[in-house]
Amino acid sequence: MESDAVKLILQSTRKGLFNLGLSPVHYREINALPDLIERIELLGVINNLGLQITADPVDTRQRAEYFIQLGFGVADAAHVAFAEAASASFITCDDKLLKKCLKVGLSIWNGDPLQFCIKENLK
Repeated sequence: MESDAVKLILQSTRKGLFNLGLSPVHYREINALPDLIERIELLGVINNLGLQITADPVDTRQRAEYFIQLGFGVADAAHVAFAEAASASFITCDDKLLKKCLKVGLSIWNGDPLQFCIKENLK
């Protein structure tokens, strides 16, 4: 079900209905994947669909450091900080991360792919 929701979001992004916001963290995480084919596929997706998030580096770093103090991992904190800087929805399949996001009370919408599809009425 969740993988179908991800596919639906990517299809909608290809159609121009949504933007896929990228931070430097995406490239670091993808390049660290041990599976070469998975790396190539994911780099293809973000290179074709992604748009770099432009954000104040000092403010974004401070916000990420705040999230780290609250128990977020470094990469997760950076993802959330960049999403907030872009005023973008934050979509993740990581249930533990979503619980942290809900507890913190982000200034942006956050949820899993299925919740996003429901919110945006994607079918």
